Amino acid sequence: MKRKVAIIDPLGAHGSSHHFYLFGQITGLRDNNVDIRLYTNTETKNPNIKGVEFYQTFGDLYSSKIKFISGFRYVFGSIYSILHARINKVRVFHFHVFNANYLLLFNLLLIKLLFSKLVITAHDITSFSEQTNSSFISKLVYRLVDLILTHNKFSRDEITKKDPALKDKINIIPHGNYTPFINIQKDKLLSREFLNLPLEKTILLFFGMIKKVKGLEVLLESLREVVATNSDILLLIAGKPWQNDFQNYHKIIDENNLSNNVILHTKFIEDNEVEYYYAASDLVVLPYKKIYQSGVLMMALSYEKPVLVSDLPPLKEVITDNENGFFFRSEDTLDLANRLKEILADKNQLEKVRLNGSALVNTKFSWNEMARLTKESYQSL
Repeated sequence: MKRKVAIIDPLGAHGSSHHFYLFGQITGLRDNNVDIRLYTNTETKNPNIKGVEFYQTFGDLYSSKIKFISGFRYVFGSIYSILHARINKVRVFHFHVFNANYLLLFNLLLIKLLFSKLVITAHDITSFSEQTNSSFISKLVYRLVDLILTHNKFSRDEITKKDPALKDKINIIPHGNYTPFINIQKDKLLSREFLNLPLEKTILLFFGMIKKVKGLEVLLESLREVVATNSDILLLIAGKPWQNDFQNYHKIIDENNLSNNVILHTKFIEDNEVEYYYAASDLVVLPYKKIYQSGVLMMALSYEKPVLVSDLPPLKEVITDNENGFFFRSEDTLDLANRLKEILADKNQLEKVRLNGSALVNTKFSWNEMARLTKESYQSL
């Protein structure tokens, strides 16, 4: 008999590409003979994946700015989703956790009262690691669940450092690729025309939500050194600031006379435009200062673009320097500048690394392989 699993995910497509992760996961699980169903919001469009049950039980969850209304929709959607799945004999409930809160804790307690098994994929360990109220809730969540999935050894070790008792309930399932759900635009010139970008320049891409931990200021400060010897280099910043004052970055741009070398698309990038940003770029740069896993990294590799990333442990679990990507010393602006000049001067090596990165993400990080590992984890319950 197939194992019945319900993924309860209120976030879905809201504000990010997380829905592609979900679609890859449920497709892979279906192909691995798991009876899978997804409960999410109406902002997340039905992918119409044959053999997968899809429900928009959380409705238009994020349309109201009134917290009470959003909270009511969340609780109602949660109760409806959980009871619907339980009536249909689901015994395993899977949540994706970016931050722990009382609403998530409510869901988990309800499921426990219904004598079911709990699985979480821990995307972000920050709240667990910090001495805050959310850290307290995270500890309750991690103790309550039956199985914790992390994307890498680094995240696992961060959890077990805080609570060694959790070690035996943690499995590592890497972040899968985005290849099945994207259109890889091959025409660089067409993409640059679409985005109104210069056709002849070398374009570096910083993509995604602009958070403080993503180190955009490190990249901007290094850019001054790079353009001093090559004024044809442009940095394209594409993404919406998140709990972050962008004026700080404007100040760096102005103080270093970089206005002619930086193009700002500081907005939410719609799904149908993402392909053009990657196609238009020559190198994707991730100057992160702290990270647990990176969807942008997997996205860039899925779009067949070469990447330059900080040498943080989670990223080093994916990338091998000068083989399928490039490293620089995290938060070291001079090293980043030197690496950029070195990489952009050797087009043959850049192309070799690009091809290797694409091959890596489509083999080691295929959703079928991720789902096989996830199914094995379910079977341990």
